[in-house]
Amino acid sequence: MAIGYIRPDKYFDGAFEQLKSINAYAQARLITISDEFVDHTSQSNSLDEREAVVRFFKNNQGRDLLISDAWVLSGNITDLLQMFACLLKNEMRIHIINAGVIIDQKSDVMLVLGIIDQLRQVLESREKKMIGRPKGSRSSSKFDPFLDQIIAYIRENVSVSAMAREMEVSRSSLKDYIESRELKEVAKGLVTLDVPVDGEEKVIGTIVCPHSETKEESRV
Repeated sequence: MAIGYIRPDKYFDGAFEQLKSINAYAQARLITISDEFVDHTSQSNSLDEREAVVRFFKNNQGRDLLISDAWVLSGNITDLLQMFACLLKNEMRIHIINAGVIIDQKSDVMLVLGIIDQLRQVLESREKKMIGRPKGSRSSSKFDPFLDQIIAYIRENVSVSAMAREMEVSRSSLKDYIESRELKEVAKGLVTLDVPVDGEEKVIGTIVCPHSETKEESRV
């Protein structure tokens, strides 16, 4: 039994994109997702301020954790290190889908360092550009905080009209949200996903080490 953990961020993928990746990955590997946690706490919040998710992970020791990318756990390198340490201490297996790797207590330390360095590079690039939302990501919606609830309704074959009544929202707006994000296909695992081949080798290969040119090299 696995956990799908989703944490939207305005500079990265939204809740829908993450859920789509997680469900497609689980479907392809015959993994059963028993719980989905959509964490709407800000990326600026430190791990100490995220009591709900800390409790959630403590109560799910030994489980498989499915995330779309490392930044979902935290966009802060110090917090990410602490999160990795605590998850592995609790014998969890972390499936980082976009990288195509699984991290557990037996993983090569270079793999863990590679994942952390990838995030460092992304954050550095983002700080330099700061051009807003990446190309291809979707704008947020008022329904995003209820994504896990909507997915649960779809899996229970609840009609859109019944969902709208329960949520006290417009049926047409909810219908548009479900259709635009293909939530029925996502919920039923009908979406495919291309996972990188040789993920571990590629992650380690992306590690960037600082270097300085000598006077001799600079003349070449």
